[in-house]
Amino acid sequence: MRAIGIVLAGGNNNRMRELSNKRAIAAMPVAGSYRSIDFALSNMSNSHVQKVAVLTQYNSRSLNEHLSSSKWWDFGRKQGGLFLFNPTITADNSFWYRGTADAIYQNMTFLKNSHEPYVVIASGDCVYKLDYNKVLEYHIAKKADITIVCKKLDPDEDASRFGVVKLDEDNRIQEFEEKPLTTDSNMISTGIYVIRRRLLIELLERANEEERYDLVKDILVRYKHLKRIYAYEMDSYWSNISTVEAYYQTNMDFLDKDVRHYFFKEYPDVFSKVDDMPPAKYNQGAIVKNSLVSSGCIVNGVVENSVLFKKVYVGNNVTIKNSIVLNDVHIGDNTYIENCIIESRDTIRANATYVGENGKIKIVVEKNERYAL
Repeated sequence: MRAIGIVLAGGNNNRMRELSNKRAIAAMPVAGSYRSIDFALSNMSNSHVQKVAVLTQYNSRSLNEHLSSSKWWDFGRKQGGLFLFNPTITADNSFWYRGTADAIYQNMTFLKNSHEPYVVIASGDCVYKLDYNKVLEYHIAKKADITIVCKKLDPDEDASRFGVVKLDEDNRIQEFEEKPLTTDSNMISTGIYVIRRRLLIELLERANEEERYDLVKDILVRYKHLKRIYAYEMDSYWSNISTVEAYYQTNMDFLDKDVRHYFFKEYPDVFSKVDDMPPAKYNQGAIVKNSLVSSGCIVNGVVENSVLFKKVYVGNNVTIKNSIVLNDVHIGDNTYIENCIIESRDTIRANATYVGENGKIKIVVEKNERYAL
């Protein structure tokens, strides 16, 4: 493909509450065996984008570990490859990334040393499948300066946490408002952009001179009438996991057979780092209904409408309903869990009860140390 890829994976927000205390949002586990960033990297690989940079910053340790080998996404090649860029101190710069535009600007050498004419920019906190080649073909056909992949939300979904766009009959963007308080449009930006590499370099250099650091506010919104910015409408599954409620709902979506089939059975595949673990074990008396149970789990109790990630131990007489249990959790006997997200590596003591009430999701973070020195 005639493009390089950039995955923005350095951000953080307080809407993930305790879940983002120990990891970047792009490293959040999804659908039992994946991380959020796997979907963007798989789309890059499947679209034959051979050279991809991942820009990390906040709590990047677990994300860096996950990306320690590029072979899982087929980026281990002589030409191209997978590059991880953390903020670095140089002779003329000692700043952390001050925004999405600044993050790319601080790694300008990656852009300037590449020879591909286009750049695909994606976010690491979205779950979707997309052929970037089709977006690039659309971009060229429209003679666009910038193409934004957009998604039409259902009427009952909240569009105010996204960038909201309004289009003309030719799908050219007329209005672009980032996270508006109120809006009458349900067409939102998915955070996926295609732009010519030389134009991106020019816009980033100009923004940096004016001390503007945000890709959306200081480039897309600012130039919406000066540049030809078009929308490519996406009609397949797409979800952003940057709030607790959205993260919970995205994982629950994978309990739907059609969603699972779309991601795991239909071409192209979604790739992830593979851990060598035994299959899940169900002991006598275990009851599992409409749930995802990952490798390395041992189940003795009842699991309903839930997602269990890797290496979860479910004790005797335990009931788990409508919940997400992250990696490496030990749940003691006689425990009841409903409408919860259990943080990874927790030890839930026996006879405990955790229930998210009034339709709210309860995040359970136990401080019990199982790994004593």
